[in-house]
Amino acid sequence: QVQLVESGGGVVQAGGSLRLSCAASGRTFNSYAMGWFRQAPGKERESVAAISRSGGTTIYADSVQGRFTISRDNAKNTAYLQMDSLRPEDTAVYYCAARGPWGSISLNHRNYDDWGQGTQVTVSS
Repeated sequence: QVQLVESGGGVVQAGGSLRLSCAASGRTFNSYAMGWFRQAPGKERESVAAISRSGGTTIYADSVQGRFTISRDNAKNTAYLQMDSLRPEDTAVYYCAARGPWGSISLNHRNYDDWGQGTQVTVSS
């Protein structure tokens, strides 16, 4: 099991940028695939992006492709989500999640075992 803590959310104008961080506890961070998901009020949880254990493979939801970038620094036990060209429809609580140990990359939130508490992102028009 791994404990996850997100940070970096806030309020930004449309077209702006934010960088979310997800700090993980433990010494086996590099054995977990990581994902970012989001949930807006009254909506289902939605996949955003995922990254493999080594960071060599990334996948994105169509809605964020070309605007968001997922990355990780295994030496710092941290995953990141760089969000550019933000839109009002990106407003949601953003969660990071870990799949593993030795989990494979996936955009299906049901495949993830450990979740952070979430961080609010609000994009104003």
